Amino acid sequence: MPPLTVGCIGSLRNKTANTLFPKEPFMAKVSSASVQSSSRSDPQDHDRRPIGSQILRNLPKEERAQILPLLEFVRLKLHQLLNEAGEVIRSAYFLNDGLGSVLTVQPDGKSVEVGLIGSEGFVGLPVIFGFTTSATRVVTQGEGTAYRIDVDTLRRVLPRCPELARHLQRFAMILGMQSTQLAACNRLHQVEERLARWLLMSHDRIGEEFLPLTQEFLGQMLGTRRASVSVAAGALQKAGIIKYT
Repeated sequence: MPPLTVGCIGSLRNKTANTLFPKEPFMAKVSSASVQSSSRSDPQDHDRRPIGSQILRNLPKEERAQILPLLEFVRLKLHQLLNEAGEVIRSAYFLNDGLGSVLTVQPDGKSVEVGLIGSEGFVGLPVIFGFTTSATRVVTQGEGTAYRIDVDTLRRVLPRCPELARHLQRFAMILGMQSTQLAACNRLHQVEERLARWLLMSHDRIGEEFLPLTQEFLGQMLGTRRASVSVAAGALQKAGIIKYT
């Protein structure tokens, strides 16, 4: 199936993703060795790398100084599994860029998206409320980078970082509101409207005009048939909102 290119839909901004925090550039010292996803930060070998995570960028300096040395810079691949439903959460992620899809998984293996996480958010929210397992699956929907932290380390540092805890709790509330809205959207809106919503939210978080998506993938995210996505995408293209390449 051909990919989709976002056109004028990009001018309609998703307010939640853009108003959580301001977007000033911020740089952090992390290990050059930690660029690989399996490597730990070496405090003796630092390189300056950008922090795209809005949560980390907006911490007070004192808390940032405590949390940054505990983080591991990782590169994320397309469709990389970050959390699996029903399994123990080992690591949490502050996304710098890219996109994470939150999926609810049914006993027959079918899944539907119930949330989207970008640089405004955090993967591993159950941990901050005392849970050890995830009720949802979180997978990446493109390449990106993140700062990863071991959940035991996160639990130890949170009592010393009240602003970090507040930001994470705030995002948990926002993600819950998003999931509630998506439930209503999936039940009450036509596929065309649901597709427009997904493209808008994804574009707003990724910030790219080109989204390499297939109709089969979008059908899985929207919980509908590929043929329905094809019809909806055709309607949006006819309206000048998106175009195929």
